Amino acid sequence: MVKMVAQGEKQQGHRAGVYKQKNKGHKHGRHRTKGEIERENKGRVSVIALTKKQRKEQRKMDRRNKANQLRRNKRDMVLTEKRRLGSRDGPPHLVAVLSLHAGVDASPVTKLLRQEGAGGVVHQEQCISGIGDSFGLAVPRFKQRFTFLRADTDDIHSLLDLAKMADSLVFVLDSAEGWDSYGDYCLSCLFAQGLPSHALVCQGVSDLPVKKKVESRRALSKITELRFPEARLFSLDTEQDATLLLRHLGTQKQRKLGFRSRRSHLVAQCVTFTPNTTDEGMSGGRTGLGTLCVSGYVRGQPLRVDRLVHISGHGDFQLSQIDAPKDPLPLNTTAPRPAKPGKGGEIDMQDGDETEAPVRILMKADPSCRESLQIEAEVDPMDGEQTWPTESELQEAEEARKSKRLMKVPKGTSDYQAAWIVDEDDENGALDEESSEDDDDDDMMDDAPDGNDNDMEDAGSDIAPEEDDEEEEEEEVCSTERAGADGRYDEHMDEVAEEEGLQRYREARANELFPDEVDTPLDTAARIRFQRYRGLKSFRSSPWDPMENLPHNYSRIFQFQSFDRTRRRILAEAAQEEEGATVGWYVTLHVIDVPYSVMESVQAGKPLVLVSLLPHEQKMSVMNLLVKRHPSNTEPIKSKEELVFHCGFRRFRASPIFSQHTSADKHKMERFLAPDAPTVVSVYAPITFPPTGVLLFKQRNDGVQDLVATGSLLSCDPRRIMLKRIVLSGHPFKINRRSAVVRYMFFNRDDIMWFKPVELRTKWGRRGHIKEGLGTHGHMKCVFDNQLRSQDTVLMNLYKRVYPRWTYDPYVPLPLPWFKRETTVDVHDLDMD
Repeated sequence: MVKMVAQGEKQQGHRAGVYKQKNKGHKHGRHRTKGEIERENKGRVSVIALTKKQRKEQRKMDRRNKANQLRRNKRDMVLTEKRRLGSRDGPPHLVAVLSLHAGVDASPVTKLLRQEGAGGVVHQEQCISGIGDSFGLAVPRFKQRFTFLRADTDDIHSLLDLAKMADSLVFVLDSAEGWDSYGDYCLSCLFAQGLPSHALVCQGVSDLPVKKKVESRRALSKITELRFPEARLFSLDTEQDATLLLRHLGTQKQRKLGFRSRRSHLVAQCVTFTPNTTDEGMSGGRTGLGTLCVSGYVRGQPLRVDRLVHISGHGDFQLSQIDAPKDPLPLNTTAPRPAKPGKGGEIDMQDGDETEAPVRILMKADPSCRESLQIEAEVDPMDGEQTWPTESELQEAEEARKSKRLMKVPKGTSDYQAAWIVDEDDENGALDEESSEDDDDDDMMDDAPDGNDNDMEDAGSDIAPEEDDEEEEEEEVCSTERAGADGRYDEHMDEVAEEEGLQRYREARANELFPDEVDTPLDTAARIRFQRYRGLKSFRSSPWDPMENLPHNYSRIFQFQSFDRTRRRILAEAAQEEEGATVGWYVTLHVIDVPYSVMESVQAGKPLVLVSLLPHEQKMSVMNLLVKRHPSNTEPIKSKEELVFHCGFRRFRASPIFSQHTSADKHKMERFLAPDAPTVVSVYAPITFPPTGVLLFKQRNDGVQDLVATGSLLSCDPRRIMLKRIVLSGHPFKINRRSAVVRYMFFNRDDIMWFKPVELRTKWGRRGHIKEGLGTHGHMKCVFDNQLRSQDTVLMNLYKRVYPRWTYDPYVPLPLPWFKRETTVDVHDLDMD
């Protein structure tokens, strides 16, 4: 019975314990795919460390996700900035209107935008200090506000300053020609500096018949597509056209200028000047210093009170405090009363409200935290004095004395005679460095031997009577009418400028035909005249110490251990800056110790542009600019010639030196600005962090400033080695296969032995060296690597390091207006028949 019950019960299965042995599965040779692994994991990540393959897959997904996030954030940031510009929380949309043709006036354009039919409400009839034709416009329909100003194209400095600050430019074109020669000159400057968003406008097209209207727009589009291939041409004749232009300006894509977006800046809308009171109680008056109160909208980045500010054309200054007055351009629909000009260039910014809100002080500068105005490094005159040598220096001197010194001397010279040769060289090397530097500045044309000059003078004296006879014959043939035309032509000619231009053309031509070639002087030993030069085995690989024999001016400048790393750090900190006056606020800046000339400039109608400087941007260093010669300039530009620089918000005068743009550690100096290749311009100037556009102008004697080169800021590197090359040439006198007797390179035996270690080359590519001197008149025996031809020329390259001249001058005179230039240019169009 018990057995039957046991058979009827359900048997329970066996459950393995935790110590159950687990055997490996059978390896059937197939592998799971990535999809099977992902489905099995279901998004779970194992606690154990990931394999290399899994980490690679995870990094790929993370990189893709990060790229999508960065793209989304950047798009959102661009949209936010675009929507903020001109809105209630952002600064008004700054629009500059300028005419590109002498026969077109921009006043009708601004007048049409003021009308009520355009949809805007004019809050200010004169909202930019110093600029008469400017007004603020609020458009409730678009929920945007604009500030329009008409730029004066006659003053190129004011035009470039306004273009640096404007959010959009409106170019007024002629319906038939588009722009004239001066308009093309202005466009070249604007494109090189950095062109913001823009629009093209023309008037008078809608009044034409339909057929001629289409032809006129087609011809004008063909003219503008060279400069503006994607720009839209607006016809501005009615209020409806003005409304379309406003909508386009408010919604178009904004071009981001690097040098402007990384710095806080504003355009002065209200300027007042308060003279400083001295200890004796006397006022600073119209010639002393004072506090300049500048009101405007903060743009670019937040403005800090402890940073230095730069006023374009006037210099760097400090801030004492920042105030927050009432916004003069509110975004509302009520029309305020017109503004009234105040005293001393002050513009009254009151709107329709009778009661004025009290001015609130945002922040005051802390003297302990405020940046200093130190431009140059403090020079200790005792740094160059010799001190008592240390033990290591004494040990090195003892080892150098014990070591054997090798030098090349003429055959048969004893040790005693060699010691005297060294003393003579040391005495020659102790000459005044500055005088030698001045003598070597113009080696190309000034190193001609006196004997050659005498020969040229004698030759000229032989043919002088014949030239006088020819001149007398020409004077007899010349008629009275011809003489009158020549007299009118010569009235406006500057003979001194003509002679200087002829000299420059001759030097440039000689440098083009015979690059860097100089003549060995006859009255001075070559080893003395060229004692600061040295030979290089290879210009690319031969070493040159960048800290060797630095000039005195290098003790006045600042240098970075790593300029690129400092630039990235400072620009990153500026992009994340949150302290200070926020972008879009209407603030009043109290600029201290400002000369009264700034106020006089504002009263004369010049715009006042103020920009906050980044750290270290007030200090002097060696700035390297990469420029290219402008096609409109045909005159040769010589190195160390004074030029006018527009570098970012700064403009100054300096005498730069030119060098080649290469990737090597040594760069050859150029005597003239290359017409068809990029050139590096080195100059002493305040530090500026790139990217920044650069314009180079040359001022004539009559005040005209011509655009000669455009480019960008390359780096700030005082360690850049720029080598000036001179080439000594000789003529093969006797040729015997690989050896030849060369003359006319030197004129005494001592010079030959001095330059014997320097390698020789020829114009046909032969390499060689000096073997020995022959006689006492400069003949030498040379050996080359191959057969030498009789028509070949033997050359010797010598190098020395050159530095810029300290000629930095922040004062730039005003250029001659364009309407005055025409009277000078038209003289050359006289009828000579």
